[in-house]
Amino acid sequence: MAGAEDTVDDDSLYVLTAVLLTPARFPSVLGDDYPAACEALALEPYAEGYGLVLGQDCDGARWTVVVDDVSLVAVAIASWDCGMDYDLSPDERSVVAALPGWPLAVAVAAPGVPAPHDPVPEEGDRAPLAPPDCDTWGPAQRRLGADEVALQWAQWREQIDDREAGIASDTPEEKRKKPREAVRRALEEAKAYVESAPPPGRVRSSFASDGARMLRADGPGWSLVARTDDIAFLLLDEEPGEVVAVGRGPELPGLLEALEKVAVHPS
Repeated sequence: MAGAEDTVDDDSLYVLTAVLLTPARFPSVLGDDYPAACEALALEPYAEGYGLVLGQDCDGARWTVVVDDVSLVAVAIASWDCGMDYDLSPDERSVVAALPGWPLAVAVAAPGVPAPHDPVPEEGDRAPLAPPDCDTWGPAQRRLGADEVALQWAQWREQIDDREAGIASDTPEEKRKKPREAVRRALEEAKAYVESAPPPGRVRSSFASDGARMLRADGPGWSLVARTDDIAFLLLDEEPGEVVAVGRGPELPGLLEALEKVAVHPS
């Protein structure tokens, strides 16, 4: 595989980016949990996980190469996040599958080769992977929205008055009633994860400042983002583009503490 400064020859893949596919960290656009994300790529949900390497071949075709060398991909991602160069070149023996297309939108392209395009399919080939349609609200967009809220927590949080957390008061009563019911249902389903363990990755925990944890949980029709020491935000399939704040109240702290205990943590 060719890195950022390498020349692409007939057998090379010009690596553009990479992501992890593990129970603790996976592209949520692919599913509500780790097994669902693996199923979207026709992979077995092994506990060790995979690395997904996205790139172009010498003809410019998009490919997603699945490797089982998770540590190597993790080091590459960490290096890139720090602004450091890293030549991600997995050993061919670590390659599990080469899938046409990209499951995620990639904003860059390889120089010196044709523009990104799906490879010409041969008989029996699977349809190329493709990112979700951003113009249509649905589960994938809802999960991507929750990811964005988690990344931009401070900006979202500063918009919320603790006394007014919840559905905006200027929303028509019938509409307010409908989201409130959806919120209650989502929180009840999240609470059920404490009693009966959900599929791996359905609840994930990551580092947050001041000793807190950032929680991400998903369920049928909803996504939750919360800090264990603060409020929560919910996104719902039935409320396109809306982000609903859930105040601390008497029950949320205990729910978040319980979810933290059943969440998958990065190793």
